[in-house]
Amino acid sequence: MLLPATGNSDSMATEIPAEKCGKCQCETLHSKSILYQILNKEHGSETKWHQQHCSPHCSARSKCCPCLDRRVVLRTPEATCRRASEVLLKTSTFIRNLPSFYHMPWEDQFVLIQQNWVPLFVLGMAQEGVDFDLREVPATSLLKKILLNQSSTAMNELGSSSAGASFTEVQKMKNLLWKFWDLDISAKEYAYLKGIILFNSECHALKCLPYVQSLQQEAQKALMEFISTMLLGSLSRFASILQLITSLRDIDADAIEEIFFRPILGEATLNVLLIETLYIKPDWL
Repeated sequence: MLLPATGNSDSMATEIPAEKCGKCQCETLHSKSILYQILNKEHGSETKWHQQHCSPHCSARSKCCPCLDRRVVLRTPEATCRRASEVLLKTSTFIRNLPSFYHMPWEDQFVLIQQNWVPLFVLGMAQEGVDFDLREVPATSLLKKILLNQSSTAMNELGSSSAGASFTEVQKMKNLLWKFWDLDISAKEYAYLKGIILFNSECHALKCLPYVQSLQQEAQKALMEFISTMLLGSLSRFASILQLITSLRDIDADAIEEIFFRPILGEATLNVLLIETLYIKPDWL
């Protein structure tokens, strides 16, 4: 079983206890003076995000408090981005090696890649055991905003354009990774799961929808038979794995691009890169 390293505590980091996920931290600071909050904001520019502090509780409480949804970046971007790129390359290689995928019109190939690359990528991260630590992107302090006399509109625009990805969205991905690792999924199961995800029959715009539906059903049947044979008919495992697939589709594509590929791609989009890598050539490219 792949168990990613959890790391050591960081004295410069501000930990978020799990029990505070269900209650707005703004409420806990309500009794403190405005000056205290301003000065306190200036200390500790980095936050050590750790799986044990917030992940299981936040996911069950509708994204926690808005004040926790800060912008985050990778703590070790060079190493993590390299591993993420390797996962993306392996994912595209898997797709290229499927003759059934290239038997479809390029329009269908394009739709399937566009709608399914995120769950395929996250599944690849799980299979490769890629864990990662985050640090908070320091927000512009309230004191600075006051001194610069910025309007509320300007503050909102500044916040929306901050570097980094949403902590809530990235943490959602980390939670799913741990769920996959807890199930200790085998290489064959991962292969069947990739087929189920890629041949997504919910993409109703497909020209060859019946063909895609048959391929997805074939992959689901193969997965169920494998689990039944290897685990003596454990249908609960089959149901749990299929439920994780549904959760994979909720992962935000923008958060994935921002945190893993923005340092590499710049302003380019991952959709276009994948299509070019897979030799799918729509007329507008």
